[in-house]
Order: sequence, then C-alpha cells, then structure tokens
Amino acid sequence: MEIIGALLVSTMAGLATMIGGLVIFFKFKEENINKFIAGSLAFSLAIMIGISLTDLIPESSFTLLKEEGVGLGIIICLFSFISGVVLTKILNKLITKQELKKSDLYKLGILNMLALILHNFPEGIATFMSSYKDMSMGLKLAIAIAFHNIPEGITIAVPIYFATRSKKEALFKTFLSGIAEPIGAIIAYVFLSKYINSVLISAILILVAGIMITLAIEVILPKALKYNQKFYLNIGLGIGIILVLINYLLA
Repeated sequence: MEIIGALLVSTMAGLATMIGGLVIFFKFKEENINKFIAGSLAFSLAIMIGISLTDLIPESSFTLLKEEGVGLGIIICLFSFISGVVLTKILNKLITKQELKKSDLYKLGILNMLALILHNFPEGIATFMSSYKDMSMGLKLAIAIAFHNIPEGITIAVPIYFATRSKKEALFKTFLSGIAEPIGAIIAYVFLSKYINSVLISAILILVAGIMITLAIEVILPKALKYNQKFYLNIGLGIGIILVLINYLLA
C-alpha cells in the first residue's frame, strides 16, 4: 500500500507539468503573439536559472559536501555542473542537425523537454523514496515540485505550439516531460532501490542545473531578445523571479 501511495504522489507532482501546458488554449490576437512568446521565454529563463540557483545547486552541494567531505564534494559538484554544460552544447548541436527544417522555436521546445525530462527523472526518484519512507514528508516535497513543474510545462508547450500550431504535439511533449517523474519512481523501486542514495541524486540534480542554466543563457535568452519586446520580456522575467522567490520561501 505504501508503494502505491508513493507512486501516486510522484505521478501527481510530475503531471502538474500538464497544467502549465494548458496555457496554449488561451486565445491571442495575431499582433500579440510575439509579445506573448517573448514574455513566456523570459519567464522560462527566470524559472530555469532561479530554480537552479535557489534550489538544485545549494541543496545538492550541501548534501555532497556533508556526505563526501569538502575536497571530493567540490570535485563532484564541479564535474556534475560542467557535464551538464557540455551535454547541453552537444544536444543543441545534435538537435540543430536533426531538425534543420524545423523552426528555432521548435528546437527550443525540444531542448526544454529533454532538459526537464532529465530534471524530472531524479525528482521522481526523490519524491517516491521520500513518500515511501514518510508520506507526509513526501507530500510536502511533491507539492513543492508540482509548484515549479507548472511553469516548466509552459517552457515546453509554448515554443512547440507556436512553431507547429499543434496543440496535440505541444501537450504530448509536455506530457513526456511530466511522466518522467513517475517513471523515475518506478525505476527506483524496481531496479535502483539498493543503489540510489543522496549523493547520486545530488550529483544528477547539479548536472541538471548545469543543463538548465546553459540552455537559458545560450538558447532561450537570444531567442527572446530576437522578438524585440523589452517590456514583455521584463514582465516575463519579473513574474518568473517572483514565483521562484515564493517557491524558495515555501520550501
């Protein structure tokens, strides 16, 4: 029974991503589309960098330093972060080669999806393991994760929808990202329960932070600036920063 409950909690947290994806059902006038995309990309930028700097990196670094000592802990932190940066650059080149006929927005949506799948996978493991040991602690963690999964859904759905005009494809890609959490939970239970520990999860989350920060700076920011919508870009950044701060204060 504890296993089913833990799996349901992890699924709830992951599929909150789909709530963010529902923004594509809002109707916008043609002249407002570029304003909305610029604001959404800026919002995505703030969420990705903010979550990395206020949540993933500090908490994971503290765990690694505590468990492995200062010297080895710092080495693991740096190696994980740099690996995330390098992986993002490789993924960006591969997707650019494979998707030459697709728009920049579509490539951005796919990169966001891949980054967030990697992000959600260890989160699913963490949520499942926490809920399995202590349901109240697992629920608190799941609510916090669900809270920042909603804006993450926007970062995937908006670029893909405006690139393809397909609500089905945008929602499906968002669903793939969200379902990574319960899949992570299942894998943790079936295969990895003996090997998963706080050090491994922390290293993975720092790697994810490297991916998200690199993606935000090298891909999302240039794309957002191309729309030449400073006012809406600033609004998106402001809303994203506010949500990150609220998430930080509630954690």
